[in-house]
Amino acid sequence: MKILYEDSMPYAEHFFSKVGECQAYSSQTLTPEALQDVDVLLVRSTTKVTEKLLSKAHKLKYVATATAGSDHLDKPMLARKSIPWGSAAGCNAIAVAEYVLSCLMTEYASDLPSLLTKTVGIVGAGHVGSQLDKRLKLLGINTKLCDPPLHASGDHREFVSIDEICECDIISLHVPFVATGEYSTKHMFDSKRLTQLKESQLLINACRGEVIDNQAAKTLFESGKAMRLNMDVWENEPTIDFELVPHCRIGTAHIAGHSLEGKARGTYFLYQQLCERFQLPQKLSFESCLPNADVIEMSQLEGKSEIEQVSAAILATYNVMDDSQGFKKQVKSAADFVYSRKHYAIRREFASVTLKTGNFPVSEALYGLGFNTIHK
Repeated sequence: MKILYEDSMPYAEHFFSKVGECQAYSSQTLTPEALQDVDVLLVRSTTKVTEKLLSKAHKLKYVATATAGSDHLDKPMLARKSIPWGSAAGCNAIAVAEYVLSCLMTEYASDLPSLLTKTVGIVGAGHVGSQLDKRLKLLGINTKLCDPPLHASGDHREFVSIDEICECDIISLHVPFVATGEYSTKHMFDSKRLTQLKESQLLINACRGEVIDNQAAKTLFESGKAMRLNMDVWENEPTIDFELVPHCRIGTAHIAGHSLEGKARGTYFLYQQLCERFQLPQKLSFESCLPNADVIEMSQLEGKSEIEQVSAAILATYNVMDDSQGFKKQVKSAADFVYSRKHYAIRREFASVTLKTGNFPVSEALYGLGFNTIHK
């Protein structure tokens, strides 16, 4: 079995070599001719799987993406060709939830106790929204969920309307992009809804750029009356509206899910799918590919409150402001945007970090968030 995989997929050789003959490709140079004798095509979001790309892929038996989203796959075309497809849905959910936590700890750094009095409205209660909800509740922060499709499907959690969400102090968006229909998310936050938000409210978008009308947001900022905005995703990536960037308190290049573990988990999910689909034994574990955990000196946590300990640990592990400052300073073109994503620095999830603390009790919330601890 011949497997072709995108070269930006971490640990691909480690996993896929156990399944078949594997070879890497670059999304920038991939041609239909390269797929003539390929059985399995494994991609990331930078490869658009179209009818033209598969025009000579007559042996192709399976297509999968190592990303949570699958908008870059032409699914109707794959169905016509009777080619099954898969994705790594949920692979980066923890990373995105931790990104949002870093945003919150940054936004409320000067008054952490006030964060505990806020209500966070989570739009989209799937993989990411659920992970975020769990972590916020662990910290004692009140949450509200809005997800009409899940509600209609019989999910028994308590849901509220989007109008009630818009009354929350903080709104975090975690929906897929749906262009049309009853549950369309295109410009869910349009000019009307954005205008209704107060300047004190914080809006975080770490799902799909099209969920917020970027032009309307920019116009609102130019009027001098806009909410606080954190943006990781943008309309028309990578050709985004760079005039909107300076108005965002935090702005990044669609990297919320780009933890080392999130990317590796995407690769591992595809390995599991291949083994299951082609009835092969799973010889490797997810942990088999990961480097040793980082150790961070945190003896300064002694005497701090729970929220202060949590904030210090989160920002020591991942400070989103570092990414935001680099993005605002260095990303000025579509090419810069692509380069920034492709060469993103290694970022570890909390569960891969060990906090070296002094001989004092640490908050149980740190363990709940996944952190490990060792004493001196």
